[in-house]
Order: sequence, then structure tokens, then C-alpha cells
Amino acid sequence: MKQRIGVIYSTVDGQTRKICEELICILDKKQIKAELYSIDTFKSDPAEFDTLIIGASVRYGKHRMSVKNFIVNNKQALKQINTAFFSVNLVARKNDKNTPETNPYLIKFFKTIDWAPDLLDVFAGKLDYKSYPFIDRIMIRLIMRITNGPTKSDNAIEYTDWSRVKDFGDKILEINKKTILKE
Repeated sequence: MKQRIGVIYSTVDGQTRKICEELICILDKKQIKAELYSIDTFKSDPAEFDTLIIGASVRYGKHRMSVKNFIVNNKQALKQINTAFFSVNLVARKNDKNTPETNPYLIKFFKTIDWAPDLLDVFAGKLDYKSYPFIDRIMIRLIMRITNGPTKSDNAIEYTDWSRVKDFGDKILEINKKTILKE
């Protein structure tokens, strides 16, 4: 039986979408097709999917409200299918904050909703001062100063650990395989 997999992203600067696109490539290499959606334009019923992957970025310490609303509004459907969730934030660049158990933004987010995905992870994002609007650039520099991060860079700094993204994709393949075997 053919599996239907959806990949939904919420991004501010594009790194979460880039990670979602990589996950789709990982699935595609195993001849598993997945459909990519922005959370802002997703109109389907999650129950139409066998597996739903949600990727959400953090800005100023919070996931976007559309992510929380989506999960809260679709909680029953999400409980009926395979689900994976990952957060993308710059705090995850630190070794002591790059797991679901240690990332403060992910921990705080899941305390606000009554839902637990089958898979959960967190990935570091990308820092690109040149691409930010003026106010964001100032605010992010301030945050970086407080957290001992780089406050000046002419080039983008990509902190995403792509091998961890691949491992996450492999875990998604495993839960998907278990569903196929049940049918």
C-alpha cells in the first residue's frame, strides 16, 4: 500500500524549509514520496496522511503561533497517524542545548500543548546577519552577545548538523516501515 507523507514547515528565514527539503530527499532516495507544505497554506486534513512531519523555527525564543494553533486544532487527527516534530533554533548550536531533553525552547513549547509526536528532535539553524531586516539584526546580535555567539559575520554561518538531519530522516523511514508492515 502506498504511504502518504506530508512535510509541513514554519520558517522565518528559510532554514526550516531547507531541512524539510532535505528530509524529502532522504525519503525520495528510498522511493518514498512526500509532499511539502507551508503551515500557512496547508489546508488538508492531517488524517489524510499516514505520516506527518512538522518542522518549526524559533524567533526570539518562541515558535510561531501558527504552529501551536495547527497542533491544537488537529490534535485528534495527529494522534491517529505517525508524527514527527523538529524545532530549528540557534540555541541548539550549543552541545548542551541540542537535544529534545535539553533545548529550552522545545521544552517550553511542549509544556503548552497536550501532544507528543512519535519522533522529536531539534536542529541548529543558520545565522545570516546580512539577510535580516535592521531591527532583527540588532536584536539577534544582542541575543548572540548574551549567549556568547558571534555578533559579526559577513558570511552566513550554518550550524545545522546535516548528519543529524539524515539520522532523523532514517528514523522517519523506520516508523513508516512499521506502519506498512502492520497493514
